[in-house]
Amino acid sequence: MSQQNTVLYDVPGPRQRRITLISSIVATVVLLVGAYFLIYRPLDEKGQFSMELWGPLVDPSNENFSQVWDRLGLGLKNTLTAAALAIVSSLVVGTLLAVLRIQLKSLARRRFTGLATPVSYLLRGLSTVLSAITRVCVEVFRGLPVVITIFFVARGFPEFGVTFGSLWYLVIGLTIYNSVVIAEILRSGMEGLPGGQGEAAAAIGLSPLQTTRMILLPQAFRIMLPALISQLVVVLKDTSLGFIISYEETLSIGKQLIGVLDNPIQVYVVIAVIFIAINYSLSKLAQYVQRRLSRGRKSKGLPAQQAPATALISQAEGAGGN
Repeated sequence: MSQQNTVLYDVPGPRQRRITLISSIVATVVLLVGAYFLIYRPLDEKGQFSMELWGPLVDPSNENFSQVWDRLGLGLKNTLTAAALAIVSSLVVGTLLAVLRIQLKSLARRRFTGLATPVSYLLRGLSTVLSAITRVCVEVFRGLPVVITIFFVARGFPEFGVTFGSLWYLVIGLTIYNSVVIAEILRSGMEGLPGGQGEAAAAIGLSPLQTTRMILLPQAFRIMLPALISQLVVVLKDTSLGFIISYEETLSIGKQLIGVLDNPIQVYVVIAVIFIAINYSLSKLAQYVQRRLSRGRKSKGLPAQQAPATALISQAEGAGGN
């Protein structure tokens, strides 16, 4: 590893390390001084650190403490419920859409030999049209702001006689947006794999769908895991948009508390800490899963890029033999 690092960049010498250390210390001191004069002192002069404002949130002896945290607990529960449902549905729909786009692209390249010429052209044309339709849908829903998607779901479905609770309008709106993003993440992951893997799968008799399902898709999940986790964090944060359809998630309940307690800075700071803690936990989970997958590849004694493909093709051969 040390040899690789020296190839990538020059190792800083003692003088450069001293300069870096001094610069870091100076920058830290400047930031702390700036935070004191620009943030702490103005807030302190306006009494924003008084227990009258913070008490309902941090002081168990305060008469409003239990009620405040009961409401925040309800909001957090609703947030996590909507996020969990949206994450699961987005992963399922996004995976299916990614596989569909890969299969349609593969079908559009097939010659359909053995069929009559008109039928062959019809199937190829149909595959091309369906591929274009799915691409347009992906670009449209990916380009729309998620808040507009949620709003139109909540207002449009009732116009067609389809009524749900506000939870499901939020989940459907989040799923529509995030599933197309996840589909593009997985599709780019599968298309970025070496083409020889698909050829090897075809050589052992696997169909394009089997190749995608058994060889390409598992590797795409491993390779694109950081991007997938980042998108799941986005899903969790976007649940805060539920307030536009009167869904009582954490931010919506926070606004209700502010209307009663008149302490917006304090309430929003607590809500921000809650979201940061949850998102940080998701990030650490992603790092843990990535380390486990990396150790699994190294334990096979194969290069990191070849181990998954080799193992999966071996499994596919076994499945084909059975």
